[in-house]
Amino acid sequence: MTSQPVSSLEAVLVGRVREHPGGEPGGPFARPWRSAFVKQPVDGPVRIGPLGLDGDEVANTAVHGGLEQSVLAYPGAHYPRWRRELGINEMGPGGFGENLCVSELDEHKVCIGDQFEIGSAVLQVSLPRLPCASIDRRWQRRGLSLQVGKDCRTGWYLRVLREGTVRSGDVLHRTARPLPQWTVARVLKLRLVNDPEQLEDAAQLADCELLAGHWREHFAGRLARGSGAP
Repeated sequence: MTSQPVSSLEAVLVGRVREHPGGEPGGPFARPWRSAFVKQPVDGPVRIGPLGLDGDEVANTAVHGGLEQSVLAYPGAHYPRWRRELGINEMGPGGFGENLCVSELDEHKVCIGDQFEIGSAVLQVSLPRLPCASIDRRWQRRGLSLQVGKDCRTGWYLRVLREGTVRSGDVLHRTARPLPQWTVARVLKLRLVNDPEQLEDAAQLADCELLAGHWREHFAGRLARGSGAP
């Protein structure tokens, strides 16, 4: 496909691992927590290498980071709705731990395997983001991460196909769409809801080379269990 300008960067964000104070004593978030979830916008160009943006860190490398989860993108269009629903006026770019806050796009408009040229870098969508407890802790709202998944307002991860630099305001050019049937929202829903009627879809994703390997393994396991295999 020809290169198509489809979005732009509202913000580029990075965060260091640090200790965060706990919430109200006796409450569900009373304990301090250690994370790089809180991101800050960067002025000027930022280099993206194979493992992500310069200046960005990962606290729990068992579940975050790596070549398949190098960069996290999140739709800027979600933030006005979150502010209305939650009454948190300061919630904006970086509020969900993303590195790239993007305009125009969302989980229903982005597909696994989509390639984007941004600045001098080329990134490829590798998997939906699974919401985690850090979202609840960041905003002191129990159950927020579950709502994020239910509404498919999660964002998505990208792998780095070509290292380069990006900056706020850069245009995203989509240069390839090999799997238009597999939107981020569709894959996420299939992961979150174990529907025995969707084993055929699970089989397709288990064999989908453009989906991150640990998600392929998940769907392969679901297929084996569903088919009665040991």
